[in-house]
Amino acid sequence: MQDRKGFFGSLFDLSFTSLVTTRIIKVLYVLAIIVIGIYALIFIAGGFSNSTSAGLLVLLILAPLFALVSLIYTRVLLEVIIALFRIMENTSELLARANALESSKAPSGGPQAPPSVQ
Repeated sequence: MQDRKGFFGSLFDLSFTSLVTTRIIKVLYVLAIIVIGIYALIFIAGGFSNSTSAGLLVLLILAPLFALVSLIYTRVLLEVIIALFRIMENTSELLARANALESSKAPSGGPQAPPSVQ
């Protein structure tokens, strides 16, 4: 099992035994939403600086489409990252359980089979 450290303890863990990504993924998603919104507003302002019709086209079609595609891409990317971390955590837990099971199997006091000769 992983050693549970604080955020800064995990951040400065040079052996990477305690991971920080799973703790900050929500913050990263919120920051991505904010950045995508700012880019969409800049895109809309650029459209209106060219002409009113270009601004309306960008405002009604292009900027929402850009924002939606960018948000979907970001969400999928972050979900893949979280899935990889969960696979790693589950694999570590399975390995720990297998090791505990192996160590709990004590040799029996009965006769043992002779080693096979090949």
